[in-house]
Amino acid sequence: MATSNFLPFTRPAIDEATIAAVGDVLRSGWITSGPKVREFEAQLSALFGGRPVRALSSATGGMEIALALAGVEPDDEVITTPLSWVATANVVLRHGARPVFVDCDPRTRNIDLEKVEAAITPRTRAILPVDLAGLPVDRDRLYAIAKSHRLRVIEDAAQSMGASWAGRMIGSTGDLVSISFHANKNITSAEGGCLVLNNEDEARRCELWRLQGAEKRSESWDGMDVTLAGGKHNLTDLAACIGLGQLPHLAAFTARRRELARRYFARFDRALDCELPLEDYVQCNWHMFQVLLPEGAVRSVFMNCMREAGIGIGVHYPAMHLFTLYRKLGYAPGNFPHAERIGRSTVSLPMFPAMADTDVDRVIAALGPALSAAMAAGVPVAARNAAASVRS
Repeated sequence: MATSNFLPFTRPAIDEATIAAVGDVLRSGWITSGPKVREFEAQLSALFGGRPVRALSSATGGMEIALALAGVEPDDEVITTPLSWVATANVVLRHGARPVFVDCDPRTRNIDLEKVEAAITPRTRAILPVDLAGLPVDRDRLYAIAKSHRLRVIEDAAQSMGASWAGRMIGSTGDLVSISFHANKNITSAEGGCLVLNNEDEARRCELWRLQGAEKRSESWDGMDVTLAGGKHNLTDLAACIGLGQLPHLAAFTARRRELARRYFARFDRALDCELPLEDYVQCNWHMFQVLLPEGAVRSVFMNCMREAGIGIGVHYPAMHLFTLYRKLGYAPGNFPHAERIGRSTVSLPMFPAMADTDVDRVIAALGPALSAAMAAGVPVAARNAAASVRS
């Protein structure tokens, strides 16, 4: 039976001052996009070195707008990783372009930049990398490739808030950077995201794409015009108010996540034969702490055992080229062996700033029995497969 003291794999930390501020917004009568959104954008811009920032209802919307701003057209190709939440590739499909997958680096679990150049064709218009679990893709190598082939970069930095590359926060450099403030991210606005842009012209066009392409010419809306078929991606003042309450805690949240990661590494029993993530306490924000189970372990059994011990586990992510939607594009098992191996064996252990050191110890103590059960469950399957191989 699961204990009443259940430890989720993540939980947002929202203080009482933020909750009170949300109440003030509700009482103000202005709850959709307004002054709080503008304040949130200004503070994000200051954090990212003065770059223009536009707040949005999701990071997915940010990538959709970024594709338009980058000039990606139907039938163009966008290079990305198969190891991400499926939104990363779905936005490319919805745009009418084709996602071109490149396998991941087995150590970082991010897109393998050494394989990107081989995937570039005359139809390639952009590279869309993902910082999996908040570990940044090598920005130096990424932008060198993009520059040499005159490609735009759309950074899926959904998990990257507080991470950095070469001493500079993700978002403060680069091309188009989409960041998420979803409830499970390092800071949250409940739902939401932002797009970091290069200049004010891009910011103005982002505003059009954000809200139906409507351009207001006066306070009375006289002379309003619509110049493009924009979407509905605006953030509410309610959400922005939560984000404003979170921003002052970003540095402390990041520091605490790094402390928890250190404890995981220090306490982890290497005899369990799990594959640990890259140990980085400088650039990674430790959005998630992911381990790979040994081959032969039945993940569902492992997860059930951990939940019975009162510990929540996540799966981030199955390799998306194996989904029906992408098989219809011609992708098949075996195309990207590293992503497939990671996708079938990855589990996300609890990781959030309010965790106590003893919570990490609880997780570590439960791992051994859960993994033993998962390996035992895999033995009959392996035996059946071996027998079938002999018969054939």
